[in-house]
Amino acid sequence: MKVMSEAMNGGVIPDKYGKRGKDMNGYGVPSRSIPITIEEAPEGTVTFALVMEDKDAVPVCGFSWIHWIAADITKNVIKENDSVGATDYVQGINSWFGTYGREGAVGYGGMTPPNAPHTYELHVFALDRKLGLENGFFLNDLFHAMEGHVLEHVTLTGTYAN
Repeated sequence: MKVMSEAMNGGVIPDKYGKRGKDMNGYGVPSRSIPITIEEAPEGTVTFALVMEDKDAVPVCGFSWIHWIAADITKNVIKENDSVGATDYVQGINSWFGTYGREGAVGYGGMTPPNAPHTYELHVFALDRKLGLENGFFLNDLFHAMEGHVLEHVTLTGTYAN
C-alpha cells in the first residue's frame, strides 16, 4: 500500500496545518487537516483508519499527543481540510480533549509544538471491515475495534517547527 501526503512530502509540514496557519476551530486550535492519498490498497480492503500523533510531546505533557483519528474511511483521497464537517467517515477525540472537552476535540487538532520542532507520524491502516465506531470515539476504542482486521499499515513522518 502506498500512502502519500503533500503535507508530509520532503519531511517538513507546511505552516498552514498548524499554529501558524489561518484556520482555527472555535477554541483556537488549528483545524486545517492534511490531505492524504492511498494507492494500491491490499486485496480485501473495505475501509481505512488513520492516527496522526506526536511522540515528541511525551517530555512536554507525558504522553503521545493525538492530533487526528478517523475510521470507516471508504475513499482513497482525503482532501485538505476534509476533517471540518466530514460526514462520510467518523472521527475520534484528539488530545485537545483535556483542554476543550469532547465538543472541542473531535476531528483534526493541528500542530502547536511548544518547545522544539516535533516529528509527527501519520499511521494509515487498511482494514477488512467497517468498524462501526461513532463520532467521538477514543484511540483505545479504535485499536480494540481494529484488532484482527488490519491488512496493512503504513506510516508517514513529517516535522513541524515550533
